[in-house]
Amino acid sequence: MNLANKLTIFRVILVPIMVIIPLLGIDTQIWGIPLTWILVDIIFIIASITDKLDGYIARSRNQVTTFGKFLDPLADKILVISALILLVEINRIPSWIAIIVLAREFMVSGYRLVAMEKGGKVIAASKWGKIKTVTQMLAIILAFIDTNSFCACLSGNLTGGELILNSIVSIMLIVQTIATIFSGINYMKDFKSIL
Repeated sequence: MNLANKLTIFRVILVPIMVIIPLLGIDTQIWGIPLTWILVDIIFIIASITDKLDGYIARSRNQVTTFGKFLDPLADKILVISALILLVEINRIPSWIAIIVLAREFMVSGYRLVAMEKGGKVIAASKWGKIKTVTQMLAIILAFIDTNSFCACLSGNLTGGELILNSIVSIMLIVQTIATIFSGINYMKDFKSIL
């Protein structure tokens, strides 16, 4: 097993660790942010870095494998969906954002599966898909350390750093949701030709 595949497996292993940390009941806070969510955030950041690193290593060393092609996108989806569900559970983001992301991931995965079956066609990420990925990762990273819920900045109750952080998180979540919708539509437009 090559290094890229080991990094992908490592990313999958990080997900249950990320999900278990909130169950430990850590009460400590650092700068008003619960240590639990700082630890979850650090694990999410490490996992996100391995996502970029494993692809780079596989391509640069010419070590792209069928196993990697299968597990890498699956590991990405497991990581992002787990993080979004955690954020919904702690009332940082509304469930409709997670539902849109989840629906898009199922549609695109199905599309890619059919495309591979119908002629071995590999579907590259679109411009909207790349925007979605970057804004999604940044939004999730910031949402874990933002102690306020989605769009709390509109309430007028936040001041200073809280207001700035919540505004940035809310904007990033809106942008990633729009990019998720447009990238999903883009994939579905192309899907007609496969069918």
